[in-house]
Amino acid sequence: MTTIKVTTVGNSTGVVLPKEILQHLRISKGDVLYAIETPNGIELTPYNPEFSAQMDAAEKIMRDDRDVLKKLAE
Repeated sequence: MTTIKVTTVGNSTGVVLPKEILQHLRISKGDVLYAIETPNGIELTPYNPEFSAQMDAAEKIMRDDRDVLKKLAE
């Protein structure tokens, strides 16, 4: 278990993530994290859940309408 301390950053409040967590999330300074409320609490993730849902919908359309899309591409 890793503890993370809440600290003052300028006029704001923030947290400093340890190097191990940054490596695990594959993020670095300047990257964006998304805070998602889950039944277990708040989850921090580098993946945009809205974009993921849009990609799932697009993949379904491409699968279902493969023949139509192929004709349009010709």
